[in-house]
Amino acid sequence: MLRSLVCGNKYEKSARAQGATRIAGVDEVGRGALFGPVVAAAVVLPADTRIPGLRDSKQLKREDRERLAAVIEHKAQAIAVAEIDVETIDRVNIYQATRLAMTAAIRKLAVPPDHLLIDAMQLDIDCAQTSIVYGDSLSLSIAAASVIAKVHRDRLMCELDRVYPQYGLASHKGYGTAEHLAALAQHGPCPLHRKSFRPVAQTPLPWNETTSA
Repeated sequence: MLRSLVCGNKYEKSARAQGATRIAGVDEVGRGALFGPVVAAAVVLPADTRIPGLRDSKQLKREDRERLAAVIEHKAQAIAVAEIDVETIDRVNIYQATRLAMTAAIRKLAVPPDHLLIDAMQLDIDCAQTSIVYGDSLSLSIAAASVIAKVHRDRLMCELDRVYPQYGLASHKGYGTAEHLAALAQHGPCPLHRKSFRPVAQTPLPWNETTSA
């Protein structure tokens, strides 16, 4: 169904018709992962931007995401990325952590937006905003934020794979795949696993952490 949706400038044009001139698309990645931060991106594109092939990052191959991220970085008026760490996720829950990440990304933009297009969420921020269900498949600006956030987080997971090679992070990017769950069962969680997520919470700590607690 998602592949049948058309990613375009409909919502951007509607915001401009209301007087907006600096429209930021906002999206997150890593909300469902068991490991690592949740990442949000905010992207301000010029009016009537065209980026052929751009759509929800989850619908794209890795090489296409990398290529499109470079195009977005070249065309965008402003881009910002924010991470919310595991400790905060476990303390405030993943929904609130996602809101924090989105808000932080928006506030980091070098070009302050006057309208936000957000993927299926409303934020407590003093700016006009439109929440769009399946926004990353319908809005070019949100899709751009989705790609930027996904590329950023995937690169981070590949870096962390070298720190925690036992979990296979470069392959599954911290999500709860069979490979990841098997590694959790064998090695137990590490400090960057989300302890408030059930598959992690139900996994015994490594013997050295258990005995030193």
